[in-house]
Amino acid sequence: MIYENKTQLQEGCARILEVDGSDIRILDEKKLKDKLIDDLIYTAVFGPDPAIQTAVGWLIRRAASNLGIFSASIQPLYEAMGKEAVKGFTVPAINIRGITYDVAQAVFRAAIKGKVGPVIFEIARSEIDYTSQRPAEFTCAVTAAAIKTGYKGPIFLQGDHFQLNAKKFAADAAKETQTVKNLIWEAIEAGFYNIDIDTSTLVDLTKATVKEQQKVNYTLAAELTTMIRDLEPEGINVSVGGEIGEVGGKNSTIEELNAFMEGYNEVLQKNGESLKGISKISIQTGTTHGGVPLADGTVAKVKIDFDVLEALSQLARSQYGLAGAVQHGASTLPDEAFDKFPETTTAEVHLATGFQNIIYDSASFPPDLKVKIYDHLKAKMKDEWKEKDTEEQFIYKTRKKGFGPFKLELWHLPADIRNKVCAELEKQFSFLFEKLKVNSTQDVLKKYIQLVDVPLEFPAALKNEAPI
Repeated sequence: MIYENKTQLQEGCARILEVDGSDIRILDEKKLKDKLIDDLIYTAVFGPDPAIQTAVGWLIRRAASNLGIFSASIQPLYEAMGKEAVKGFTVPAINIRGITYDVAQAVFRAAIKGKVGPVIFEIARSEIDYTSQRPAEFTCAVTAAAIKTGYKGPIFLQGDHFQLNAKKFAADAAKETQTVKNLIWEAIEAGFYNIDIDTSTLVDLTKATVKEQQKVNYTLAAELTTMIRDLEPEGINVSVGGEIGEVGGKNSTIEELNAFMEGYNEVLQKNGESLKGISKISIQTGTTHGGVPLADGTVAKVKIDFDVLEALSQLARSQYGLAGAVQHGASTLPDEAFDKFPETTTAEVHLATGFQNIIYDSASFPPDLKVKIYDHLKAKMKDEWKEKDTEEQFIYKTRKKGFGPFKLELWHLPADIRNKVCAELEKQFSFLFEKLKVNSTQDVLKKYIQLVDVPLEFPAALKNEAPI
């Protein structure tokens, strides 16, 4: 059901949720989980009235906090990893591009089953656009999934690749920088307390020295970090990530890491002596986002340089107190590769396209809908079809952009189909959690992550009227 107005919302929440001053009380947790939360998140995503959508989002987040579910920063854990007080696992960061409410439930089910501690839910700047998921919606979907599955504890929401576009920056640096600053502000307001700054697109390899090559990168990373520190809520230190090499480019080096960190720290100290810096560093080790599709649409095997990953992770900790290096573009790697991330002390690994592939390639995914999506891509994205690419390669590269235009159709897939697809995803999440050694790490979160109940602005649609 969708709530189109305040009256419908009142009726739907009656005897289940009750507004109490500037907060809520949960009167019937079972009914909240069984049905109401489904209607609330559906309204938050597809509701026709923005004011009601905002009110519903507030209800979801406040209900979650009443159940012990809080958006959190992973910063304290990463500081402990930087001191090597915690080790032995790699934190998975999962990008969810479609049917987010259902997919997030699969993540939580796998996490609960494996007693998993740290797992990050993230969405990149580019994904926000082509999947039609603003940060507030993404937060609501993940939070509602936590409520639905009975998960309790911190939720790590992350802005992935909050990236400056090199061409747009060259045309108007101030405008492109402000666009990313606006997105950071929006994300933190939505409860994203983990932000990966990506200014690595501005590295200039034509410069004479490595530090000169990294200068624009580290200068802007420090500027954006300073802004984040101004925006973070009381009691929260947002975890900030930096990046020294664009994924898909040349492999990163020790010299680049040193040059970036030295320059970054110099600029950051000028901005404010007590400012916390980044907690991790993303590097390039041989992967590409989404993998490299072959002519038949299958993905080429990639040889990842684990020696680079290990060396830079160790340097990041010993020299700069970071949690370690971050690996992007990993979800399409062969299964046997994932054991290597904890072995090489990789701090975090980003996983996206592999889950998208499970959705599209599932035997349960409706063939007629797949044809409809692919026909749409061939008609609307034909300017992205490179002359050398086969149709299979074109589809593989662009089908991520089907999630936004077909968001409603995907949401309305029959429950049995969504359940079968998500069962496949849950199996893969469980596999990855085991390989990354985050099973049985809940005590780590209890030790290092303090839950902070950040106040939320009371929604206008609920003011000065009869309580729900």
